[in-house]
Amino acid sequence: MPPKENRAWAAHSPYERFFDFIAPDADRFGVLSDHTERLGLEAVVIPIKDNRHFFLFPRGRTLKPRAGASFPFRGQSPIVLTAHYDRVPDSPGANDNSAAVFLLLKAALALNRQRIDQWIIIFTDKEELQNGEGIGEQGSFSLAEKFRLWGLAKARIFSFDACGAGDTFVFSTTPGYLLGKNKNPGFRRASQTISLLQETALAAARRLRFSKVLSVPTPFSDDAGFLKGGIPAQTVTMLPASEAGPYATLLRNIPDFADAIINGSADRRLIPETWRCLNGPADTHLRLTPEHYDDVVRFAVELCRL
Repeated sequence: MPPKENRAWAAHSPYERFFDFIAPDADRFGVLSDHTERLGLEAVVIPIKDNRHFFLFPRGRTLKPRAGASFPFRGQSPIVLTAHYDRVPDSPGANDNSAAVFLLLKAALALNRQRIDQWIIIFTDKEELQNGEGIGEQGSFSLAEKFRLWGLAKARIFSFDACGAGDTFVFSTTPGYLLGKNKNPGFRRASQTISLLQETALAAARRLRFSKVLSVPTPFSDDAGFLKGGIPAQTVTMLPASEAGPYATLLRNIPDFADAIINGSADRRLIPETWRCLNGPADTHLRLTPEHYDDVVRFAVELCRL
């Protein structure tokens, strides 16, 4: 089937609004708000520093936005799955990050259906930074600050980003890589948290018998803001096997390439093609691989069983 005909998957719930979501003039906030309501999900929008984050809770655990209300899971360590819903101007944003948003919508429906109830799903705002902006302006940074106030400093956060193209799970080692290079003893606890999140992801993949799994440094996502805010997060992304293998080999052969990937100075010709297409007009639905979507959904649900 020619790529241009690859739209049949979007006829099935919850993907029906996907092409509305990636339209050039889309009101992505409005589409997401309407769609979560239509799907019957327990959603609330929480504005933080001009950013609007969508929170989905297990059925019956909705936050009641009233004075003195206690945030769900206060003092506990729930699994928090995130996906940013903003996109770079003039990019369809199909893989970065519309696909992950809809995959987590499907995961939320499955979690409710299976009566799994120790999770929060957050669609974050302001992951994409403009020229001159720093990590402190990322939505996840101010969100991390709020987590502390809400009693969620022990939350186990997994950020899903660019999960719409490929068959290989890639678990980012970037936060651990950076913390490992910093000898400040104050970062020891953060390093331990990162290691725990990484092992949690790998364990979930093993239980599902996923054989295509890679742990390597990746470009920063929402994990940058969370880490700066003092709450480490594990990024989950996907790559085609034809790109994941050569990328792993490149990292082994050129030790400094990890630093270049993280600081954004890597030779673009060496970056996996899927990543080269992000944040620009090439990030269209034609590059998506919906035949692998159920694996991502199953993985997200499996994380929440822990």
